[in-house]
Amino acid sequence: MKKIWEEFKGFLNKGDFITIAVGLVLALYFQRIVNAFLDGVINPIIAAIFGKPDYRNIGFDIGDARISIGLVIDAIISFVVVAFVLFLIVKAWNRWRRDDPSAGPTDNELLTQIRDLLASRQP
Repeated sequence: MKKIWEEFKGFLNKGDFITIAVGLVLALYFQRIVNAFLDGVINPIIAAIFGKPDYRNIGFDIGDARISIGLVIDAIISFVVVAFVLFLIVKAWNRWRRDDPSAGPTDNELLTQIRDLLASRQP
């Protein structure tokens, strides 16, 4: 039993468990911000364009089945908004890291330095 406990502790330390947990909690609360933006700003604008109070109800019936085009539109819009916001966050993060002097050189800069050093060594 002690060996299993030691392996488990090693697993948690190896995987940087706390960093992952903090990231997941932040992601859950970030989702609330995105949902509020969608429900409070984007969805009412789209509903106004379609002339409906809630565009998620847009669809048609075939027999007893309801084909809901509005739900598909909602899923697509949610995906695009989340993807765009994440793109902006990653872009800002990369710019901040590039401007951070402690971040060190980029991969391309290191490869260029290695190339230049190897070129200077050859006669």
